[in-house]
Amino acid sequence: MRTPRVRPKWRPPLYLIVYAVLLTVMTLPVLTVIWFRAVRVASGAIAPAEIATLAVVLILTLVVAYVLTRTLTVPINALIARTDEIARGERAAIRPLDSYGTREVATLSQSFLDLAGKLVDHSDYVRSFAAYVSHELKSPLTSIKGAAELLRDDEDDNPMSLAQRNHFLANIIADTERLDMLLSRLRDLAKAELPSEQGLSNMNDIIGHLAASLRQLTIIGDDGTDANIALPGEVAGIVFANLAENAFQNGATALRINITTDGRKTTIQIRDNGSGIAESNRERIFEPFFSTRREQGGTGMGLGIVRAMIASHGGTIELSDSNTDGTTFQIILPHVS
Repeated sequence: MRTPRVRPKWRPPLYLIVYAVLLTVMTLPVLTVIWFRAVRVASGAIAPAEIATLAVVLILTLVVAYVLTRTLTVPINALIARTDEIARGERAAIRPLDSYGTREVATLSQSFLDLAGKLVDHSDYVRSFAAYVSHELKSPLTSIKGAAELLRDDEDDNPMSLAQRNHFLANIIADTERLDMLLSRLRDLAKAELPSEQGLSNMNDIIGHLAASLRQLTIIGDDGTDANIALPGEVAGIVFANLAENAFQNGATALRINITTDGRKTTIQIRDNGSGIAESNRERIFEPFFSTRREQGGTGMGLGIVRAMIASHGGTIELSDSNTDGTTFQIILPHVS
């Protein structure tokens, strides 16, 4: 969901409110003493003056109390009430408050909205992920169970042919391979969700591993591939292996990797010569479980895992170009010296 934003405007910081209240409280007795002395000199009747002074002090105190309550207590109580509503599952409560009072309360409210939005997104993600996994695991398990039952119940007086038996066995092997792939993707996703470990990787080493594991794909390192990047070795291996496998599955025979740095960030461009991504699918490629190759065993988890892993290390990935001549992904990571 899109997180509501706190309307930007100038608000007094909390320290200004506190200092103003304290100075006001300190000033009132001083003004009272000055007033008494002035009245005593001008007139001998000080009783009415005392009453007037006390009334003024009382009014000022009430005004200060109201301002302090309005500035601090009201928005904090509203935030507490909003938290209780969200805890009861009322998503409509994820909206800005009517009043914030101070800059700190406004900042706290925005952090609260961001956190609530992320929790809702995570809850939706877990729900859809559980539904997807249960469906994806159920299909091959059902197929394996059916094939195993047919093999078990093979009748002696009417045995199945060798071709039929091999067909069922091949189905069992294919389904177990799909289960193994799903479990591997789940392990990668679990690593992406864990707190990120720090580390560096050398791109030449990554290119060497890719070339060894995907011999059908020519990996070409252009400028800057002798640089280190801000990804641990295991994470970098998963990220670039997923991108390379996607390229190969889309008909690519070559993959070019180019790295540039500007002192603040490292930009990595990965371009293949495959068939490209259909325009209607470009907005959805990072969605969890979206796949155009489900019939061929695609899980739709690869690019989602890549984005989660890169984001956990302070980076971003986006599709920068795709046409019939190939696809280009751009990764931006914090620069390392």
